[in-house]
Amino acid sequence: MRRRTPPPPAPLPQRHGVDPVRVRLPHGGAWATVREHLVARLTGAGPGTVEAMFDAGLFVGADGRPVDPEAPYRPGMFVWFHREPPAEVPVPFPLEVLHRDEHIVVADKPHFLATTPRGSHVTQTALARLRDELGVPALTAAHRLDRLTAGLVLFTVRPEERGAYQTMFRDRRVRKEYEAVAPYDPALDLPCTVRSRIVKERGVQAAREVEGEPNAVTRVELAGHRDGLGRYRLLPETGQTHQLRVHLNALGVPILGDPLYPEVTGPVPPGDFRRPLQLLARRLKFTDPVTGARHAFVSGQTLRAWSCPAGWAGQEP
Repeated sequence: MRRRTPPPPAPLPQRHGVDPVRVRLPHGGAWATVREHLVARLTGAGPGTVEAMFDAGLFVGADGRPVDPEAPYRPGMFVWFHREPPAEVPVPFPLEVLHRDEHIVVADKPHFLATTPRGSHVTQTALARLRDELGVPALTAAHRLDRLTAGLVLFTVRPEERGAYQTMFRDRRVRKEYEAVAPYDPALDLPCTVRSRIVKERGVQAAREVEGEPNAVTRVELAGHRDGLGRYRLLPETGQTHQLRVHLNALGVPILGDPLYPEVTGPVPPGDFRRPLQLLARRLKFTDPVTGARHAFVSGQTLRAWSCPAGWAGQEP
């Protein structure tokens, strides 16, 4: 069995908090030069883009020097470059840092800001913004929140400690509490614990419940109600994709502002920040796996459908 050579450190710095792309030339294939391989591999870049990047010296090797377009193809070779980020509408809400030490950063993420770069959301992500603003290029998310969900996110500072914090979430040693605003149903018997099996298929926007052994468990409590709306306290025991949104929808009280449940209404248009999903990661409590310190954090955000129902309904600016 051929041993894989570990990649050397990136010779290019981050740009706007985003890492350069690393490409490893695979074994096999009939490419004569590095350029031929990258032209065939990076088909989404558009005609002539790869050649223009070579001309500009934007592909570099492990030594940080531009790769010659006629350099012979060498299996196992690493090449780095910066991908041109997509045009993004800035998310006009603050990303507040609640805690920072030499091991972790805890941020209060606003609605509409993705946690980490993915797809069309690259620089307008919590991770990219924090790396850039705090000057911590090694910062990494220990877990994720949906882009439409606001609230607490934990980031790790040191790469060698990342696994300890991620394992803490995997092993359910973190107490997470969420808050949601949804229709009030007096016939709904609360508190209750919802158990179901949730699957999320690649390429399909909405997750769904299926028959089988439950893999998603949520305790649902009613924290208050008025004018036909309920404020719900959600305590997830598991972390399936869209779990809280699926479970409240299954109870007949879909979260306000949800574009996927009970039905897919289409993506929120870029720049439309009027009615965010009324779901907030309110509290995060854990014992630090590295320092042993006990942490408890509370989001300072509010859900507008509860704090200002008239504004949420469009009656006030």
